[in-house]
Amino acid sequence: MILTVTLNPAIDKTYRVQELVLGHVNRMKSIENIPGGKGINVGKILCQCSCPVTATGFLGGYTGRWIEERLKETGLVCDFVHIGADTRCSMNVVADNGYVTEILEPGPWIKPEERLVFFGKYRELIQKCDLAVLSGSMAPGLAEDLYADLIEIARDFGKRTILDTSAEGLVQGLKAGPWLVKPNRRELEYVAGHRCRSQEELLDAARNMLSDRAEWAAVSVGEKGMYLVGAKTALFAAAPKVDTVNTVGCGDSACAAFALSALKNEGPKQMLVRAVAMSAASASTFESGSVPLKLAQDLMDQVKVVSL
Repeated sequence: MILTVTLNPAIDKTYRVQELVLGHVNRMKSIENIPGGKGINVGKILCQCSCPVTATGFLGGYTGRWIEERLKETGLVCDFVHIGADTRCSMNVVADNGYVTEILEPGPWIKPEERLVFFGKYRELIQKCDLAVLSGSMAPGLAEDLYADLIEIARDFGKRTILDTSAEGLVQGLKAGPWLVKPNRRELEYVAGHRCRSQEELLDAARNMLSDRAEWAAVSVGEKGMYLVGAKTALFAAAPKVDTVNTVGCGDSACAAFALSALKNEGPKQMLVRAVAMSAASASTFESGSVPLKLAQDLMDQVKVVSL
């Protein structure tokens, strides 16, 4: 079983519009509400793949109850800490011209006692799981080194972790040595402290992310593809072409793919193929946290891995 941790879930409100014009009234053509947050998206995708998943994190208020009810309908096992404040909403505006605009609320403040309850629950759940996916932003009130603490706890129980976050949460989490970290180029450059203007600079920055205990850095470069870098390995796979509808959630699809590969004990090349194919397939759908599995399987046959 896989454990997903979402410290700042949201109701993802995805809007369709012909064109988003700043400073004017924008009338949406349609709206879709779905349970969101990076870890929750990973969990939904893994459920699609018939993989047992437990989702934990923080949920509160009407929005939190709505998220939990919808997730249970998908077959996802929910074991969240219920907090006093309301879970946030996030807005994704998808325009017909291809632009996607995200408007993200900060999230509810997590009280110290709620944080303690979560740590107790996490310790119980991690013992029952093979791997934990730690992804997304942290709600206000949580320390920047919280992901590092969760990685250390998992390690104490002999469990691997996948880390997908940004800013200082990523910097601190790296110090604990996750099994795999999945930054995009911007997040990689934040950790490196400089722009990566060449492939060699990108590879050097990815290697520098790997502590003595971390094994892999999977660096997404958007529609161009993804790098997978280890201590003695550097691979690249170009993304196959698809009719792109919505790129929100593509990174979560890649995280789900790496989690599946970990359970299957796949080698690095197959790991990268699966991640790139599932990420590309995700971009072809309107709903984030969803992957057309038949398309993903077909795309896996098209992905070519290059050793660098």
